[in-house]
Amino acid sequence: MPRPAPSAALILGGAGLIPFLGLSALAILGQTLFGWAPRPLLAAYGAVIASFLGGLRWGAAAASPEGRGADYAVAVVPSLLAWAALSAPPPWDLRALGALILAWGLVDQDLPRRGLVPAWLGRLRLALSGVAGLALLAAGFLGAA
Repeated sequence: MPRPAPSAALILGGAGLIPFLGLSALAILGQTLFGWAPRPLLAAYGAVIASFLGGLRWGAAAASPEGRGADYAVAVVPSLLAWAALSAPPPWDLRALGALILAWGLVDQDLPRRGLVPAWLGRLRLALSGVAGLALLAAGFLGAA
């Protein structure tokens, strides 16, 4: 029987979705957050999280006995793509970030298959990336530019 995800990972991972969901809702509804436009806040948060996802792969590579160079190279891709997405004009910034986070949830599924991270992390990553990516895409397609 696979080991379940630790409670802290579930709680903190779920809490990390709050800015995605809240800021996306505000962007779609055309509201502000204490006078601040939610779009740039959402884009910045999405880019930070994309970089975090690259760090997850970097850490898995560093902990691996073989420490494959390809894993380190792939680990920097989300940061570079997120940085580029921040320079895209609205609504393409949020659309690119949403696609990146969704895709990276799938890309990282090789980590549990290769035994570099626990199986629960692969499942959690799919769920979290799915919600975060869809929230970014919703704001990018339904929100005001």
